[in-house]
Amino acid sequence: MKKPYFKKKSEQDPDPIRGIITRQVKFNEVDMLGIAWHGHYVGFFDDARATISQQYGIGYLKFYDNGIMAPVKTVHVDFIHPLRFMEQITIEAIFHYSLASRINSEFIVRDSSEKICATGYSIQMMLNKDYKLYLRQPKFFKDFCQRWKAGKL
Repeated sequence: MKKPYFKKKSEQDPDPIRGIITRQVKFNEVDMLGIAWHGHYVGFFDDARATISQQYGIGYLKFYDNGIMAPVKTVHVDFIHPLRFMEQITIEAIFHYSLASRINSEFIVRDSSEKICATGYSIQMMLNKDYKLYLRQPKFFKDFCQRWKAGKL
């Protein structure tokens, strides 16, 4: 990847947290040429984001149990090289620290030879159950960010 989509705001901000999942490109994800259809890359990103979030204790249901919804506000994909049916791929999710009530995620999709095939990012905003935007980090996420910054993840 040429450069990260998100930059540290301060030298005191912790390094990003990351994780990688491995999966295969499925039949229903390819077009008639056997190439992964561009619309499925967002699903690839979500597979990695959901799995890695769960590993860090901040999965979708944990947010919901704490009265928080985190819908995607922005998603961006840069396509570099096509993926093919049955190809083994890895998707790396990288979470970037922020003091805002949002989640900044970056993604790198690689093929079986480790060639970068796509990169991208998403921004999720935090809403309460009445669909009102949190102006500050809700306690659940703030506690997580404090552990992250203290190196206790």
